[in-house]
This record gives sequence, structure tokens and C-alpha cells, in this order.
Amino acid sequence: MTALDEDDLDLVAALQHAPRAPLSLLADVLGVSASTAGRRLARLESDRLLRVIGQLDWSVSGEGNPWHVWVTAEPCRAPEVARRLADLPETSHVWVTAGQWDVYCSVQPARRDRTTELLTRSIPAIPGVRSARSELILSAATKSDSWRLPRLAPDQVRHLSRHASQDEPMGTPPHHSGITDDEQRTLRLLAADGRMTTAQVSRELGIGQSTAYRTTQSLLQRGLVRPRVEIEPGLLGYALEVAITLTVSPSAMREVARTLAQHPSARYVTTTAGISCVVHHGVFTDEDSFAEFLTRDLADLPGVTSFDVSVVLDALRRHWLDREDGRLATHDKPENRTEEA
Repeated sequence: MTALDEDDLDLVAALQHAPRAPLSLLADVLGVSASTAGRRLARLESDRLLRVIGQLDWSVSGEGNPWHVWVTAEPCRAPEVARRLADLPETSHVWVTAGQWDVYCSVQPARRDRTTELLTRSIPAIPGVRSARSELILSAATKSDSWRLPRLAPDQVRHLSRHASQDEPMGTPPHHSGITDDEQRTLRLLAADGRMTTAQVSRELGIGQSTAYRTTQSLLQRGLVRPRVEIEPGLLGYALEVAITLTVSPSAMREVARTLAQHPSARYVTTTAGISCVVHHGVFTDEDSFAEFLTRDLADLPGVTSFDVSVVLDALRRHWLDREDGRLATHDKPENRTEEA
């Protein structure tokens, strides 16, 4: 996988803290010129290594919460099964994994009435699928837009956070009802380009800049879309990516999920309605750091009765974006379905 240099990593870290920050601010924080920051960002984008997208709230990316789906494939057919799963418009994530399961995917139907067909017929009928286990995601203790590369100094983080605060949710639960046509169209633009400016939204939609500003800020502050940096963890020095399914006593589910969400490895921690009450998706620099997590951090959590580990071997899709050999795919598939939801 292509290696990023130290300056690239600093830029990624800065964008994680403030995805919509102007180049002038990024340059000031990193101690470089705006033209240098712009060239680096453009190169990472043109090389298909990085993209700032808008992570949509579940309420606007489909009807109902997503599902974890764990698939056992026939021998030697896991990559084929994963590719077929990535062709389904309902899949947001698809990984080939090692462990008890051969393939993992996350699905969220655009319409709730599609769920039964998808889980009981469409996925099991894929050639090469031997069995599949589905678990409804109840809630997310953390999502990957909150994960940060620990590189910046505290004063740099404060500077970036002051700018990012204007785009952060105001604390009220996001809701889908009452979204206008302009908001729906703006959601689609921000999902594809989380750095899109108000002026760009205005031009794309043919609306006034003041309307574009109000619409964009409303969507951001209601938490319906959250700008995030999309880049493979391996490019950032995290060679090991895992999904840990934990069986937890019901009384401990919330506390276990909350504690795991605060761990530096945590990219996506969910509670589920299934055998694996909590799922921890984490990234680690190597096997030693992962062993430390299992034998110390995880072992100290009360309420955990058992766990299973799936190691990610290949990511074919993340957040509705396809991958090709660790890079963003050259072709686009549906990144969101706000027009259908």
C-alpha cells in the first residue's frame, strides 16, 4: 500500500479535526503555505487515497437502522461473494475477513419493506454463500467520523476545533421528517463532497447563497450529515483492522459499549439485537498492540462473557464507496439514497 509521508499524515490529521476548514486555516495550523496544503490535498485526492465525504445519519440513508451481516462462504469463494455483496445498493460496507466468518457486510435498505427480501433471500441466494447471520444494530456508541489520528499538538487541535464547532450538531437528536427539496438535494451534494462550500452549493442547485448557507448549516447542526475523511487505515500506519463481536450480559451492554468507544482503537462501536451484543471495530498498529488490547483492556471489562475476532483482509466498500487495491474506486456507486429515503 502506498506510504504517506509525515506532512501528508499531518494534513490528514488536521482534516479529521476540521474536514471543512479552508486551506488557509489548514496551512496556518500546519505551518505551511496555502498553496502547499492545496497541492498536497489535490494529490491525495487525484491518487484516490483520500476523499472528504459527508457521513449521513441513518435516518436519511435508509428506513430503519442498519444490520450487521456475517457470511460463511464456500471454500475459495469469499472474494467472489464479497464482490457480489458490494454490487448490492443496500450495502454500505463489505470486507473479506479471516476468523469464524469469511465476509462481513453492513446493509441498510432504502425501504423497510425490502429488509425481509434482502436478508432472507437476496444475500443467502448469492452464489458461494453457505450461511449468513444478521443482527440489527440498535445504536452506535461511536462512529468512524469521530476517530482521530493522534499527531497534532493540543494548540493545533484547539485552533481547528474552534472552526469545526460551527458545523457540529447542536445536541438535538437528528430527524428526517420535514426535510425540504433543497435540503435533500444539498444532502446529496455534501455526501459526495463534504468540503463543498456554500457558494458551490448555491451554483449547483441554482439557489441564493443565503439560502444555501442556511440549508447547509441546518443539515450540519441537526447532525443529518457529518463531514469526515475517508482513507484506508493502512495508509495511516494501522496495519491490523478487526471486528470483535462480544457477548455481554444485558445489564452491562451500555457500559461496555461506552467504555470501548473511548478506546483509541475504536472506529465503530455498536450495540446489537443478537448473539454479539456489542461489536467493536478497531484499528491497531500491529499484533502486539492488539494483544495488549485483548489481554488487558478487554479482559478488564465486567459483563463480557465471550468474544470472537474477525480480521479484515480486504475492504471492498466503506461508507457506500468502493475500493480497488486500497484506493477509492474510479467508478461511482450510490453513496446515499436520500432521494429514496
